[in-house]
Amino acid sequence: MKKTNYILILLFSIFSCNTEEPTQFSDEALNDTFITLEGNTTTFKDILNTYKGKTVFIDIWASWCKDCIVAIPEIKALQNEFKDVVYVFLSLDKSEKSWKRGIKKYNLTGVHYFIQSGWDGVFSNFINLNWIPRYMVINKAGNIELFKAIKAGDDKLIQAIKK
Repeated sequence: MKKTNYILILLFSIFSCNTEEPTQFSDEALNDTFITLEGNTTTFKDILNTYKGKTVFIDIWASWCKDCIVAIPEIKALQNEFKDVVYVFLSLDKSEKSWKRGIKKYNLTGVHYFIQSGWDGVFSNFINLNWIPRYMVINKAGNIELFKAIKAGDDKLIQAIKK
């Protein structure tokens, strides 16, 4: 019986993982670089500082991503309902040209940045990016209110925006 208990404890410790989600970005993620629509380079920290004191909705997307495109009407509905929220779109397009073309094609209003380091970069690794679209909410205090949502209509997402 003791051997069985030890095996169960060992299996539990191996397969249990810390499910606590971060409330702050790592220094590395904050220092990752993004490209503005004007072609300038900025850090994620500077992006967040620009909107300090406001709720920030982050949409990580790409113009080639079918699920991202299908979700655009829901994002626009959120923009209509929550007008005081800043909507930041972070693109994982393959090129800046396709990124800018996608913004225009889908008439995306908000603030736009191109993730220079891409899918395997520091920022993407910090947020454990494994699917897009990926949504996050940063609260007025600058903390991560919602770390992960993949559906624009997710109840947790709506609640995080309302806080």
